Amino acid sequence: MNGFGDAVVYLNDPFNWTRRGGILQLLGEHLAVSAVAVLAALVLAFPVGVALGSAGRGGGGIVVLSNVSRAMPTLALLTLFAVSPIGFGNRATTIALAVFAFPPILTNTFVGFRGVDADVREAARAMGLSGGQVIRRVDLPLALPLVMTGVRTAAVQVVATAGLAALVGGGGLGRIVNLGFGQQNYGLIIAGAILIAALALLTELALVLLSWAVTPGPRRFPFLQARARAGTAQPEPAAAGMPL
Repeated sequence: MNGFGDAVVYLNDPFNWTRRGGILQLLGEHLAVSAVAVLAALVLAFPVGVALGSAGRGGGGIVVLSNVSRAMPTLALLTLFAVSPIGFGNRATTIALAVFAFPPILTNTFVGFRGVDADVREAARAMGLSGGQVIRRVDLPLALPLVMTGVRTAAVQVVATAGLAALVGGGGLGRIVNLGFGQQNYGLIIAGAILIAALALLTELALVLLSWAVTPGPRRFPFLQARARAGTAQPEPAAAGMPL
């Protein structure tokens, strides 16, 4: 039987899902590590992005940080952590993934808040809103689609990369792949890869739906907005002497 067939057999066996150390337990560990990493990055990156984007400063530094983060692989961080007091396990993986998730959230938050029209801010201040109220009531709703795009990008990257935890003694679905390499079992390798890919796609879908749910106003239904504009458009009056 080929590797794909072995993977299908492995995934269709309920015992592999429910046993101790099975797929469900590894899935829970994978999600926990990923969620903590993304939330930690969001807590750190969002306020910085809001402050810099509202002030319109720091764009060059953010671009440099984003480019450096792409050049630094997560596996290199895990290797450095392994010889540091951080050590091995899920904690090291969570920190490395949080570092990996920080730049896209920061960049998109910065771009979203910097892109808010200055006239809109001035109009809000003229109505008596304080600086904090302008950020909460004006800037955030307008910047939210880009912020959510950054969160979605970071979350999908983290979920897809969290399998590296198995290389440093951590949990997660990567242990299936790691076990497959250790046993030269291509079915296990493929099964683990399928699970991680499916989880990344489901994460993308879930965050797309969440982004749709939190996007204010008619942005949720752009096609309906276009149809409404088309329906309310009035025909141009006929020129004099021309038949109606």
